[in-house]
Amino acid sequence: MHEPQPSARFAKAAFFAQLPPPWPQDPTPVIRAALQSSGVKIVVLDDDPTGTQTVHGIPVLTEWPIEALAAELRNELPAFYLLTNSRSMPPAAAQALNAEIGRALVAAGRASGRPFVVISRSDSTLRGHYPGEVAALASALGESFDATLLIPFFEAGGRYTVGDVHYVAEGDLLVPAGATAFARDASFGYRASNLRAWVEEKTGGQIPAAAVASVSLEDIRTGGPEGVTARLLALLPASVCIVNAASTHDLDVFTAGLLAAEAQGRRYLYRTAASFVASRAGITPRPLLRAAELALQGPHGGLVVVGSYVPTTSGQISALLDQPGVVAVEVRVEALLDDEQQADEIRQAARAIDTRLARGEDAIIYTSRRLITGGDAERSLAIGQRVSESLVAIVRAVTRRPRYILTKGGITSSDITTAGLGVRRAIVLGQILPGVPVWQLGPESRFPGLACVVFPGNVGGPHALVEVVSMLQSAEP
Repeated sequence: MHEPQPSARFAKAAFFAQLPPPWPQDPTPVIRAALQSSGVKIVVLDDDPTGTQTVHGIPVLTEWPIEALAAELRNELPAFYLLTNSRSMPPAAAQALNAEIGRALVAAGRASGRPFVVISRSDSTLRGHYPGEVAALASALGESFDATLLIPFFEAGGRYTVGDVHYVAEGDLLVPAGATAFARDASFGYRASNLRAWVEEKTGGQIPAAAVASVSLEDIRTGGPEGVTARLLALLPASVCIVNAASTHDLDVFTAGLLAAEAQGRRYLYRTAASFVASRAGITPRPLLRAAELALQGPHGGLVVVGSYVPTTSGQISALLDQPGVVAVEVRVEALLDDEQQADEIRQAARAIDTRLARGEDAIIYTSRRLITGGDAERSLAIGQRVSESLVAIVRAVTRRPRYILTKGGITSSDITTAGLGVRRAIVLGQILPGVPVWQLGPESRFPGLACVVFPGNVGGPHALVEVVSMLQSAEP
């Protein structure tokens, strides 16, 4: 098993040049035919709202009564999302929530008569409650799955899996995931970049690296869909299998082979990043959204809410604050964590935002950048929840309808859309930048029809926030 050195860095172009040539045939017609004949619906449990990074025209639900799930299963759309926000929860709560949803899906499946498969969508940089919430979901679904497939590939974010090692692109370099800032996450940190070793690490040795299977890039690029099918059919029952991919084409070739294995009766549970959802659902890419398509209306400015602490976000904030027409409202995290200061800090921030929006200015509200963590993962999650709840309180106290809202960071986006804006069902319009989805809020929400840019914390270059805000500023009302 190959585990790269922590200091390893690879030139991306040279690294890809040494790989086998891609499978020469287009697997898309095979995928479409298989999906049409199976009639299987895809249900995506998304542990934060950024998993809609690769789809369009697909609904997102923030609650899951059985009748609502059955209605989504019956409609003609290929997939729908359930926003769990479980990444913000302690492990036991995340597992309980996945079990609750699993049981509701079983009941909805019986009511609708529609077969479905479940994707547990999580972070492409490997942060999340694995294996706990996946095991809880599998148990609640009441099925004996032939394998759990781990697919963290996400091309728009520069995440690739080759030789079972997961890489993160940083400029022109590929960095093993275990050597990135993401691996030092206070709640979900890890050491391994080789995904077999990562499974052993995350399962506390219950699943040793040697027991983890994989579909290699050679299987995909040399054997094509038939080779993938043969590899999947040969897996041991209830195994864990890594899927390698260095391009979206690789992923589509894998999906074509996967659907053939499913047609032979195999059942899989998926733990994946965003790219696999579009491939498995047969959703073809659409052009990036233009601001004119978002129907931005009203005299007020836009609202940008930032909670993410990853270095990518902090650099993007710095660039945005240098732009004209953007007014900053910084919220002190120390004050939010102090019972005597929290309420006053929330009131002052909401008042400042209302003033800026009324002037037609775009307001960016962000938390102070010194990261405060607890003594362990659970305490760090609790601090994050307190900060996010405070941002929600600020948004709820804002009285002006903004022209648009942009939320930065997964947990922040989930809490703002659900608790702050009252969203129960939204539609993914598409992406405004690669990996940056835009939702249209439903009629039940506080601001019906509002365009909400759901900007992942770990996506985009240094000027990505500037690019999106400038685009929205220039849109005609």
